[in-house]
Amino acid sequence: MAGKVALLLWVPPPPSPVPSPFQPRPSASLVTLTCQGSGTTGATTWYKDGQRWWQQGRDRLTVTRSGTYTCDRPGTRRSPPVTVLDDPVVLQVPARALLEGDTVTLRCRGRQENHLSRVRFYREEKDLGGSLRGTEMSLPPLRLHHSGRYSCAGLVGSWQSRLFSVPVLEGPPTPTEGSPLTLSCLSTPSPLRPRAPLLHVFYRDGQVVGGPQGSPLLLVPTPGVSHSGNYGCEVHSQGGAVRKSSAQLRVTVRSVLVSGVSLSAQPPGAQVALGDSLELNCSVTMGTGALSFSWHREGSGALLGTGPHLELRRVGDNDSGQYRCRVSDGDSVAESDPMNVTVLVPVANATITPGPLSHQVHAGDNVTLHCSVQVGSAPVTFSWLHNGQEVAQGPLLQLSDIEVGHSGTYQCVATNQLGQDGHRVFRAHSPELALEVTPQSSLLTGGVTRGCWGVQDACSSG
Repeated sequence: MAGKVALLLWVPPPPSPVPSPFQPRPSASLVTLTCQGSGTTGATTWYKDGQRWWQQGRDRLTVTRSGTYTCDRPGTRRSPPVTVLDDPVVLQVPARALLEGDTVTLRCRGRQENHLSRVRFYREEKDLGGSLRGTEMSLPPLRLHHSGRYSCAGLVGSWQSRLFSVPVLEGPPTPTEGSPLTLSCLSTPSPLRPRAPLLHVFYRDGQVVGGPQGSPLLLVPTPGVSHSGNYGCEVHSQGGAVRKSSAQLRVTVRSVLVSGVSLSAQPPGAQVALGDSLELNCSVTMGTGALSFSWHREGSGALLGTGPHLELRRVGDNDSGQYRCRVSDGDSVAESDPMNVTVLVPVANATITPGPLSHQVHAGDNVTLHCSVQVGSAPVTFSWLHNGQEVAQGPLLQLSDIEVGHSGTYQCVATNQLGQDGHRVFRAHSPELALEVTPQSSLLTGGVTRGCWGVQDACSSG
């Protein structure tokens, strides 16, 4: 590549004797400055960019930073400045004050001894022309009109023979699975042919995964763990006459840890009637790669199922409980919060108490009947039938100041509504109870509709 630096050259009036640092000779990134002149050598003060930098130091100093340096000693004026540059190309001239009649040799040098070619020298941006001795040019004896800003330019290294540089493959070494991955194959073309068409080929573990293409970028929109490997790229000229390969870049795609495991149920609420079906679903907020699912119920060590869905068909009483879903990607495990599954039981075995009735009931007495069920999920409602007609609701039937007209058959009906939105209605009818009331006394007997039970003589005499 081409580089250019400038240094102001002037012819001042004759100065008084002062220390004078000679132009340094770079060695790699080190530059040695020497302060010469009168005064004590151990009392040299150095300045960098106009600020005191080193006081009471030695007359020789090695620097590594760019800047403008001067020096002085007790009883002397400050020396002319010397500029240390870190540019690819440096113009070197004597650091001493120049007078009319002096001869000066300009030297154009590359940083860290880089080879320069096609060197040219300029004054106020105009080519000086003239003959060169490699990277040096001698000026004629100086006159006042030679003052001005001088610079040089040249080609660094062997760019004149390189079509493009060896490519460098860049990209994140540990991308996250599912996030876009971009790899860049960087190669600098020669300034002599900056627009030469170049083609790029990308490899993973020796297999072509992209190109040949004009773009130096390889984009993997949704990388997985399988995209991990050793990547490399090759740049070649159109026609393939010049080919250069990059060093390998190890890319390891990291999987996203499993998190955010949650459960849902169908029907919602995880309440299901006995004998119906229920489906539980397990979802994951974060997690990539191959995921495995397992289902568990609290208090049971058995594995209920695998996969993101668990279907409970024709549920029974023992299917109630707390269910969990466990998800693993092979490296990490996450578990859902428990979901309570409730199996709703239809009402069954409705009965009336007291019963069987074996005591006499007289007109004017009070009678209380109670209806209950053996099983049935709440809420359960009750209604009472007298001779087949509904006469009351609730679990208790109270007959106050009983009359002959209260005679007949009594039955209670228990009801509960199950399933989503209570779409399934279950009813349980108790056995019928026969009641006979006489003006003097009444005998309360109980039984099914096909006959009486309790005091048989009273039932048969009626």
